[in-house]
Amino acid sequence: MIAEYALVPIAFCTSVLAGVMGMGGGVLLIAAMPGLVPVHAIFPLHAATQLASNLSRAGFGWRHIQWDILPAIAAGALIGAWLGGEFYASLNLHWLPLIIGMLILLLTWVPVPQARGEGSWALLVLGFYQTGLGMLAGATGPLGAAVLLRRNRQRDWLVVNTAMYMSLSHLMRLAAFVALGFSFVAWWPLLVAMVVSVIAGSWVGTQLRQQIPQFNFQRVFRWLVTALALRMIALPFSGN
Repeated sequence: MIAEYALVPIAFCTSVLAGVMGMGGGVLLIAAMPGLVPVHAIFPLHAATQLASNLSRAGFGWRHIQWDILPAIAAGALIGAWLGGEFYASLNLHWLPLIIGMLILLLTWVPVPQARGEGSWALLVLGFYQTGLGMLAGATGPLGAAVLLRRNRQRDWLVVNTAMYMSLSHLMRLAAFVALGFSFVAWWPLLVAMVVSVIAGSWVGTQLRQQIPQFNFQRVFRWLVTALALRMIALPFSGN
């Protein structure tokens, strides 16, 4: 299908956004995918693309990586991928866009709980939540920002370390989908194009982050994501 290649420029734009702001790109990408690729391919393709996007963003800013926070996040992500994968395997995929859309609305409009810790336990819970819920919603960024903000509010540090823990999360999700039987063989041309696109977007976003002052984009972002989520919720009822 030619329509699915519309995801290539979309992935580039979402990666630029994430490179500037540190979050938001994954939510917009997952919200754009239903209707362009089959339901069973949405999450695996999203996980692989976002792994490339986040890992390249972290690589471009590697000097800001705080390595000692990663083991606890990885341990939580492993548990989250296992339990989330068990739940994902039991889903009726026809209703998956509805589930994604509803979770995105909750994550967009329900206030993020106040993070109460910054030690290893908080990081383990972050990895578990991020990956477990990510198996069902695709992108779950705000809580991670709430945890990391307690450690460092400097934008480059936040963007790069958010990218690192999200890389771990997407890697675990990717492994879970492969273990559940998804094959990327039929999807490699689109996947390669999207990976190249998001790496380029990460580079552009990293350059722009040095030039664009911090600004509050949440209002526009929320309404854009809401419109896309409502489209997703309607898909199972449209007959498409």
